[in-house]
Amino acid sequence: MPISPDQGSTGGGTSVTITGTNLTGTSEVTFGTKEATSVVNVSPTEVTAVSPSGTGTVDVTVTTPGGTSNPVPFFYVGAPFKSALSPTEGITTGGNTVTITGTGLSTATSVSFGGTTAVPTVTSDSQLTVAVPAGTGPGPVPVSVTTAGGVNNGLSYTYVDAPTLGSLTPTSGPTTGGTAVTITGTNLTTTQQVTFGVNPASFSVVNSTTVSAVTPAGVAGAVDVTITNAAGSDTALAAFTYVAGPGI
Repeated sequence: MPISPDQGSTGGGTSVTITGTNLTGTSEVTFGTKEATSVVNVSPTEVTAVSPSGTGTVDVTVTTPGGTSNPVPFFYVGAPFKSALSPTEGITTGGNTVTITGTGLSTATSVSFGGTTAVPTVTSDSQLTVAVPAGTGPGPVPVSVTTAGGVNNGLSYTYVDAPTLGSLTPTSGPTTGGTAVTITGTNLTTTQQVTFGVNPASFSVVNSTTVSAVTPAGVAGAVDVTITNAAGSDTALAAFTYVAGPGI
């Protein structure tokens, strides 16, 4: 007497199909010592039922006017726990691979990114990988994992569009560095790096259109300025000019 699926949440609520023979007139389906709900006698060879709450492995039996069937095992699975995902951001078009770690992930069947689902590859009970689906636009979305034990939420993934660099103020400063420069553009919230020439600058994100940076030391002359996030980078050619100090 097979049962499908043969595992479900400890909280109950799993719809199962039981197949066998002489099932007409089924009056009861039990999971261990508990009765199932929503029992439906579909045909002489099929019964559907909804599992009650439970733990561990229990015997499932079907009772008809002719008696009680042989038992088949059903496995209760706890809800998954997610501890982390990496990376936590990526391009809006999706496609990059994210690793999720936690516990109870071995029966994972889907991962949702803001309501858009993807099928994961389970590597162990504590880890799975999944290709991120395309997002509807930049910004954070909740991530949930669905397993035989239920659904777990609590993590967030941020979709990112590539930045665009608009203007710099001021556009020149001493070769010793230390000039505070305001950079404007778009999609700057998740900025990861700002460089003047080949040298990285310290910076802080003001908002999605503004970044404040402090120039590193450089060599006299014009240099490119590049701003980078997880989705890509944009460069303003010869946008900042280093000016040598006077000498006597």
